Amino acid sequence: MSLKLFSHGLIPPVKLRLQTVRAEESSGPATGFVVSRSLRLQILERVDEELRKGNEKRALTLVKDAQGKPGGLCGFGAARQVPQRLYSLDELKLNGIDTSSFLSPVDVTLGSIERSLQFAAIVGGLSAWFTFGISPAQILYVSLGLLFLWSLDSVYFYGGVKNLMLDTIGHISSQKYHNRVIQHEAGHFLIAYLLGVLPKGYTLTSWEALIKENSLNVQAGTAFVDFEFLEEVTVENGPILTAVVLENGNSDLLFLALQKINAGKLSAKMLNRFSCIALAGVATEYLLFGYAEGGLADIDKEKAQTLDKLLKSLGFTQRKADSQVRWSVLNTVLLLRRHEKVRSQLAEAMALGKSVGSCIDIIEKFINCDDI
Repeated sequence: MSLKLFSHGLIPPVKLRLQTVRAEESSGPATGFVVSRSLRLQILERVDEELRKGNEKRALTLVKDAQGKPGGLCGFGAARQVPQRLYSLDELKLNGIDTSSFLSPVDVTLGSIERSLQFAAIVGGLSAWFTFGISPAQILYVSLGLLFLWSLDSVYFYGGVKNLMLDTIGHISSQKYHNRVIQHEAGHFLIAYLLGVLPKGYTLTSWEALIKENSLNVQAGTAFVDFEFLEEVTVENGPILTAVVLENGNSDLLFLALQKINAGKLSAKMLNRFSCIALAGVATEYLLFGYAEGGLADIDKEKAQTLDKLLKSLGFTQRKADSQVRWSVLNTVLLLRRHEKVRSQLAEAMALGKSVGSCIDIIEKFINCDDI
């Protein structure tokens, strides 16, 4: 079932004017700033320590305790969001959003690499045939062996070996691809933090994910402290499947797991959060490059339908589902535009492999507490 978005006439772009409270850190003498940041760094060092120990609840408690306090964290869960109502396609267009480019990512880089490898394999096979006089039977056996390995990878590792190879070549051969992945994950990280979901780690390459998780089933991405999510929903096939998908997956795999939720078991607040987080990566690519490729485990033309299926499983009508998708797109894009400088600085920190606490410090350092 594809997403169906219908136009409902011209409506001016959404602009909110909400009263906000200035954080103490953004005003006052320079010495006050130093003291405030010093306190914040101490808190974030403790957050990193708790995350390393696996104490996710304690880490989240530390962040929530510092939320909105002087010398604490003014950005966590403080995002000013657009009102939730039915938005038309025209309204999205007036806000500079082309949903056809946004919701239908085209995998240009990795697709090109995969085709090049296939062509090289064919040329290599033909060259070996003519050079070494390999018989047709031997070629058949080799082909069957490769087909078996490909099937094994698809079934047991969900394409992990292929993805590892393509992603590694992509990062080595294309600086644009490397930068796009970094910006993509920075978008996930920033939107999650602003919406009150604590990131607990991230990887930027499939090789890095393999080293950290010791599993080919895990791809590069941003993982989150998700026990609140797990406590709220009921997932088919029990908690073991839930833990495997959510603990070892990234933001996009987490989003795909939502389709397993039984109808009526997910609150509107949680749905809003993870809809926006899931769209944040492709939204970042769209804003930077004018289109989105999506990446290995992200929303492609097939997975773009997952949100629609999820909403239907929650009992949404098509009109209500369209409304949720459009609101999520608009809300995510406007947040990313408003905090473009923050996302850029965050991407630089993530490219250097900074800890979660250090990345949060970057967000708090550059964010405008008057306009979150």
